[in-house]
Amino acid sequence: MNIKPLHDHVIVSRLESEEKTPGGIIIPDTAKEKPQEGKVLAVGPGRLDKEGNRITPEVKEGDKVLFTKWGGTEVKTDGREFMIMKEDDILAVLE
Repeated sequence: MNIKPLHDHVIVSRLESEEKTPGGIIIPDTAKEKPQEGKVLAVGPGRLDKEGNRITPEVKEGDKVLFTKWGGTEVKTDGREFMIMKEDDILAVLE
């Protein structure tokens, strides 16, 4: 991947959504919602505060995260889709 995020931006790859419901019903592609979970692929160096000090991001590469439904910008490069979002759009790190 040739993308390097700036400031407090994070590059996330969405995780695949479930093909079936817990009851075994197969969900067609047209009815699937885009998942709000993803894996962090790259993290920017962090934003600057008012004094010019860098604030280190809390997430790191490889973290599995939960992000806001409408957060980020979808980007397609090298045939793969990614999300570029601010760290503020990430709600939690999943363990």
